Amino acid sequence: MPRAAIVSCSGPRLTPEERRFVKNADPLGLIVFARNINNRQQLIDLFKSFRDEVGREDAPVLIDQEGGRVARLRPPHWRATEPAERYAALYRDNPAGALEAARLNAGLMAAELAELGITVDCAPDCDLSFPDADRQVVGSRSFGADPAQVVALARAVADGLLGQGILPVIKHMPGHGRAKVDSHKTLPTVDADVETLRATDFAVFRALADLPWGMTGHLLFSAIDPAHPATQSPTIIQDIIRRDFGFEGFLVSDDLCMGALGGDMGERVELAVEAGCDTVLICDGDLDRTRAGVERAPELAGEALRRYRTAESRRLKARREGFDVAAARARHDDLLGLGRAA
Repeated sequence: MPRAAIVSCSGPRLTPEERRFVKNADPLGLIVFARNINNRQQLIDLFKSFRDEVGREDAPVLIDQEGGRVARLRPPHWRATEPAERYAALYRDNPAGALEAARLNAGLMAAELAELGITVDCAPDCDLSFPDADRQVVGSRSFGADPAQVVALARAVADGLLGQGILPVIKHMPGHGRAKVDSHKTLPTVDADVETLRATDFAVFRALADLPWGMTGHLLFSAIDPAHPATQSPTIIQDIIRRDFGFEGFLVSDDLCMGALGGDMGERVELAVEAGCDTVLICDGDLDRTRAGVERAPELAGEALRRYRTAESRRLKARREGFDVAAARARHDDLLGLGRAA
């Protein structure tokens, strides 16, 4: 079985050393970033080479394609996308139209991903918007401040992705919206009490717990586990995400290369897996760090393997035929008023 790690590479194609590494180490999947993307054919070739080396045609390939500023696929080769806050704004005046637009947008993104061979989109961002949080952390990526609104729009996105055979990933569990510093650089601390969290941030993920994949966030929740960030906290993963939320899906860590975490890469991997992550992300493309992390990742087995297979089965069954890209784009743009004269 593959190792419970999803890795990236340094550029738009696997180097000879990277080819040897993935062939021997057999990481579960690949995630791509802007540094890995030139054009359609180049991406198709990259994914084929990775799958050839690991010997699994169905090896998952992931991307962060939320829309807005978090979109790896961009013009001129791919459609420009709107941020989550655009759908949140429409929701206030036209909830049904906003849900339809969010679902259509997700379907359009998913159609582009499926054409390339991507199978997992690290979206939707389900974090709430808070006025005193750092907008560079979540900001325009949020579907709003109201849990019910965020749940409705996030589910519309998940439905749109699944309809085109792409697995959605709800993130960042158990809630990243209160972060006042960027977890790419340092560890955010959330001091809200448990009851407040249950009524707000946690309520969103509890309502979406039936979805197939989830991603942890690197935050310290002082009222729950003051010693460990969520990604490495058995209390948060087992007691909150699994038991309280009822999430039975496949749980992936956020990128373990981020500055919020301490220790070397091997230690980061071990702590995340021991806490309850089913697999880990190692995303910076540095082969030495990636190798050190994958070496400490276990084989995908037991409950983690069962969750992965359940999600993959759902992905294959959920795909719907007959999605009209041109009609969907026209309807989506009309709902959002795109292209209309000011």
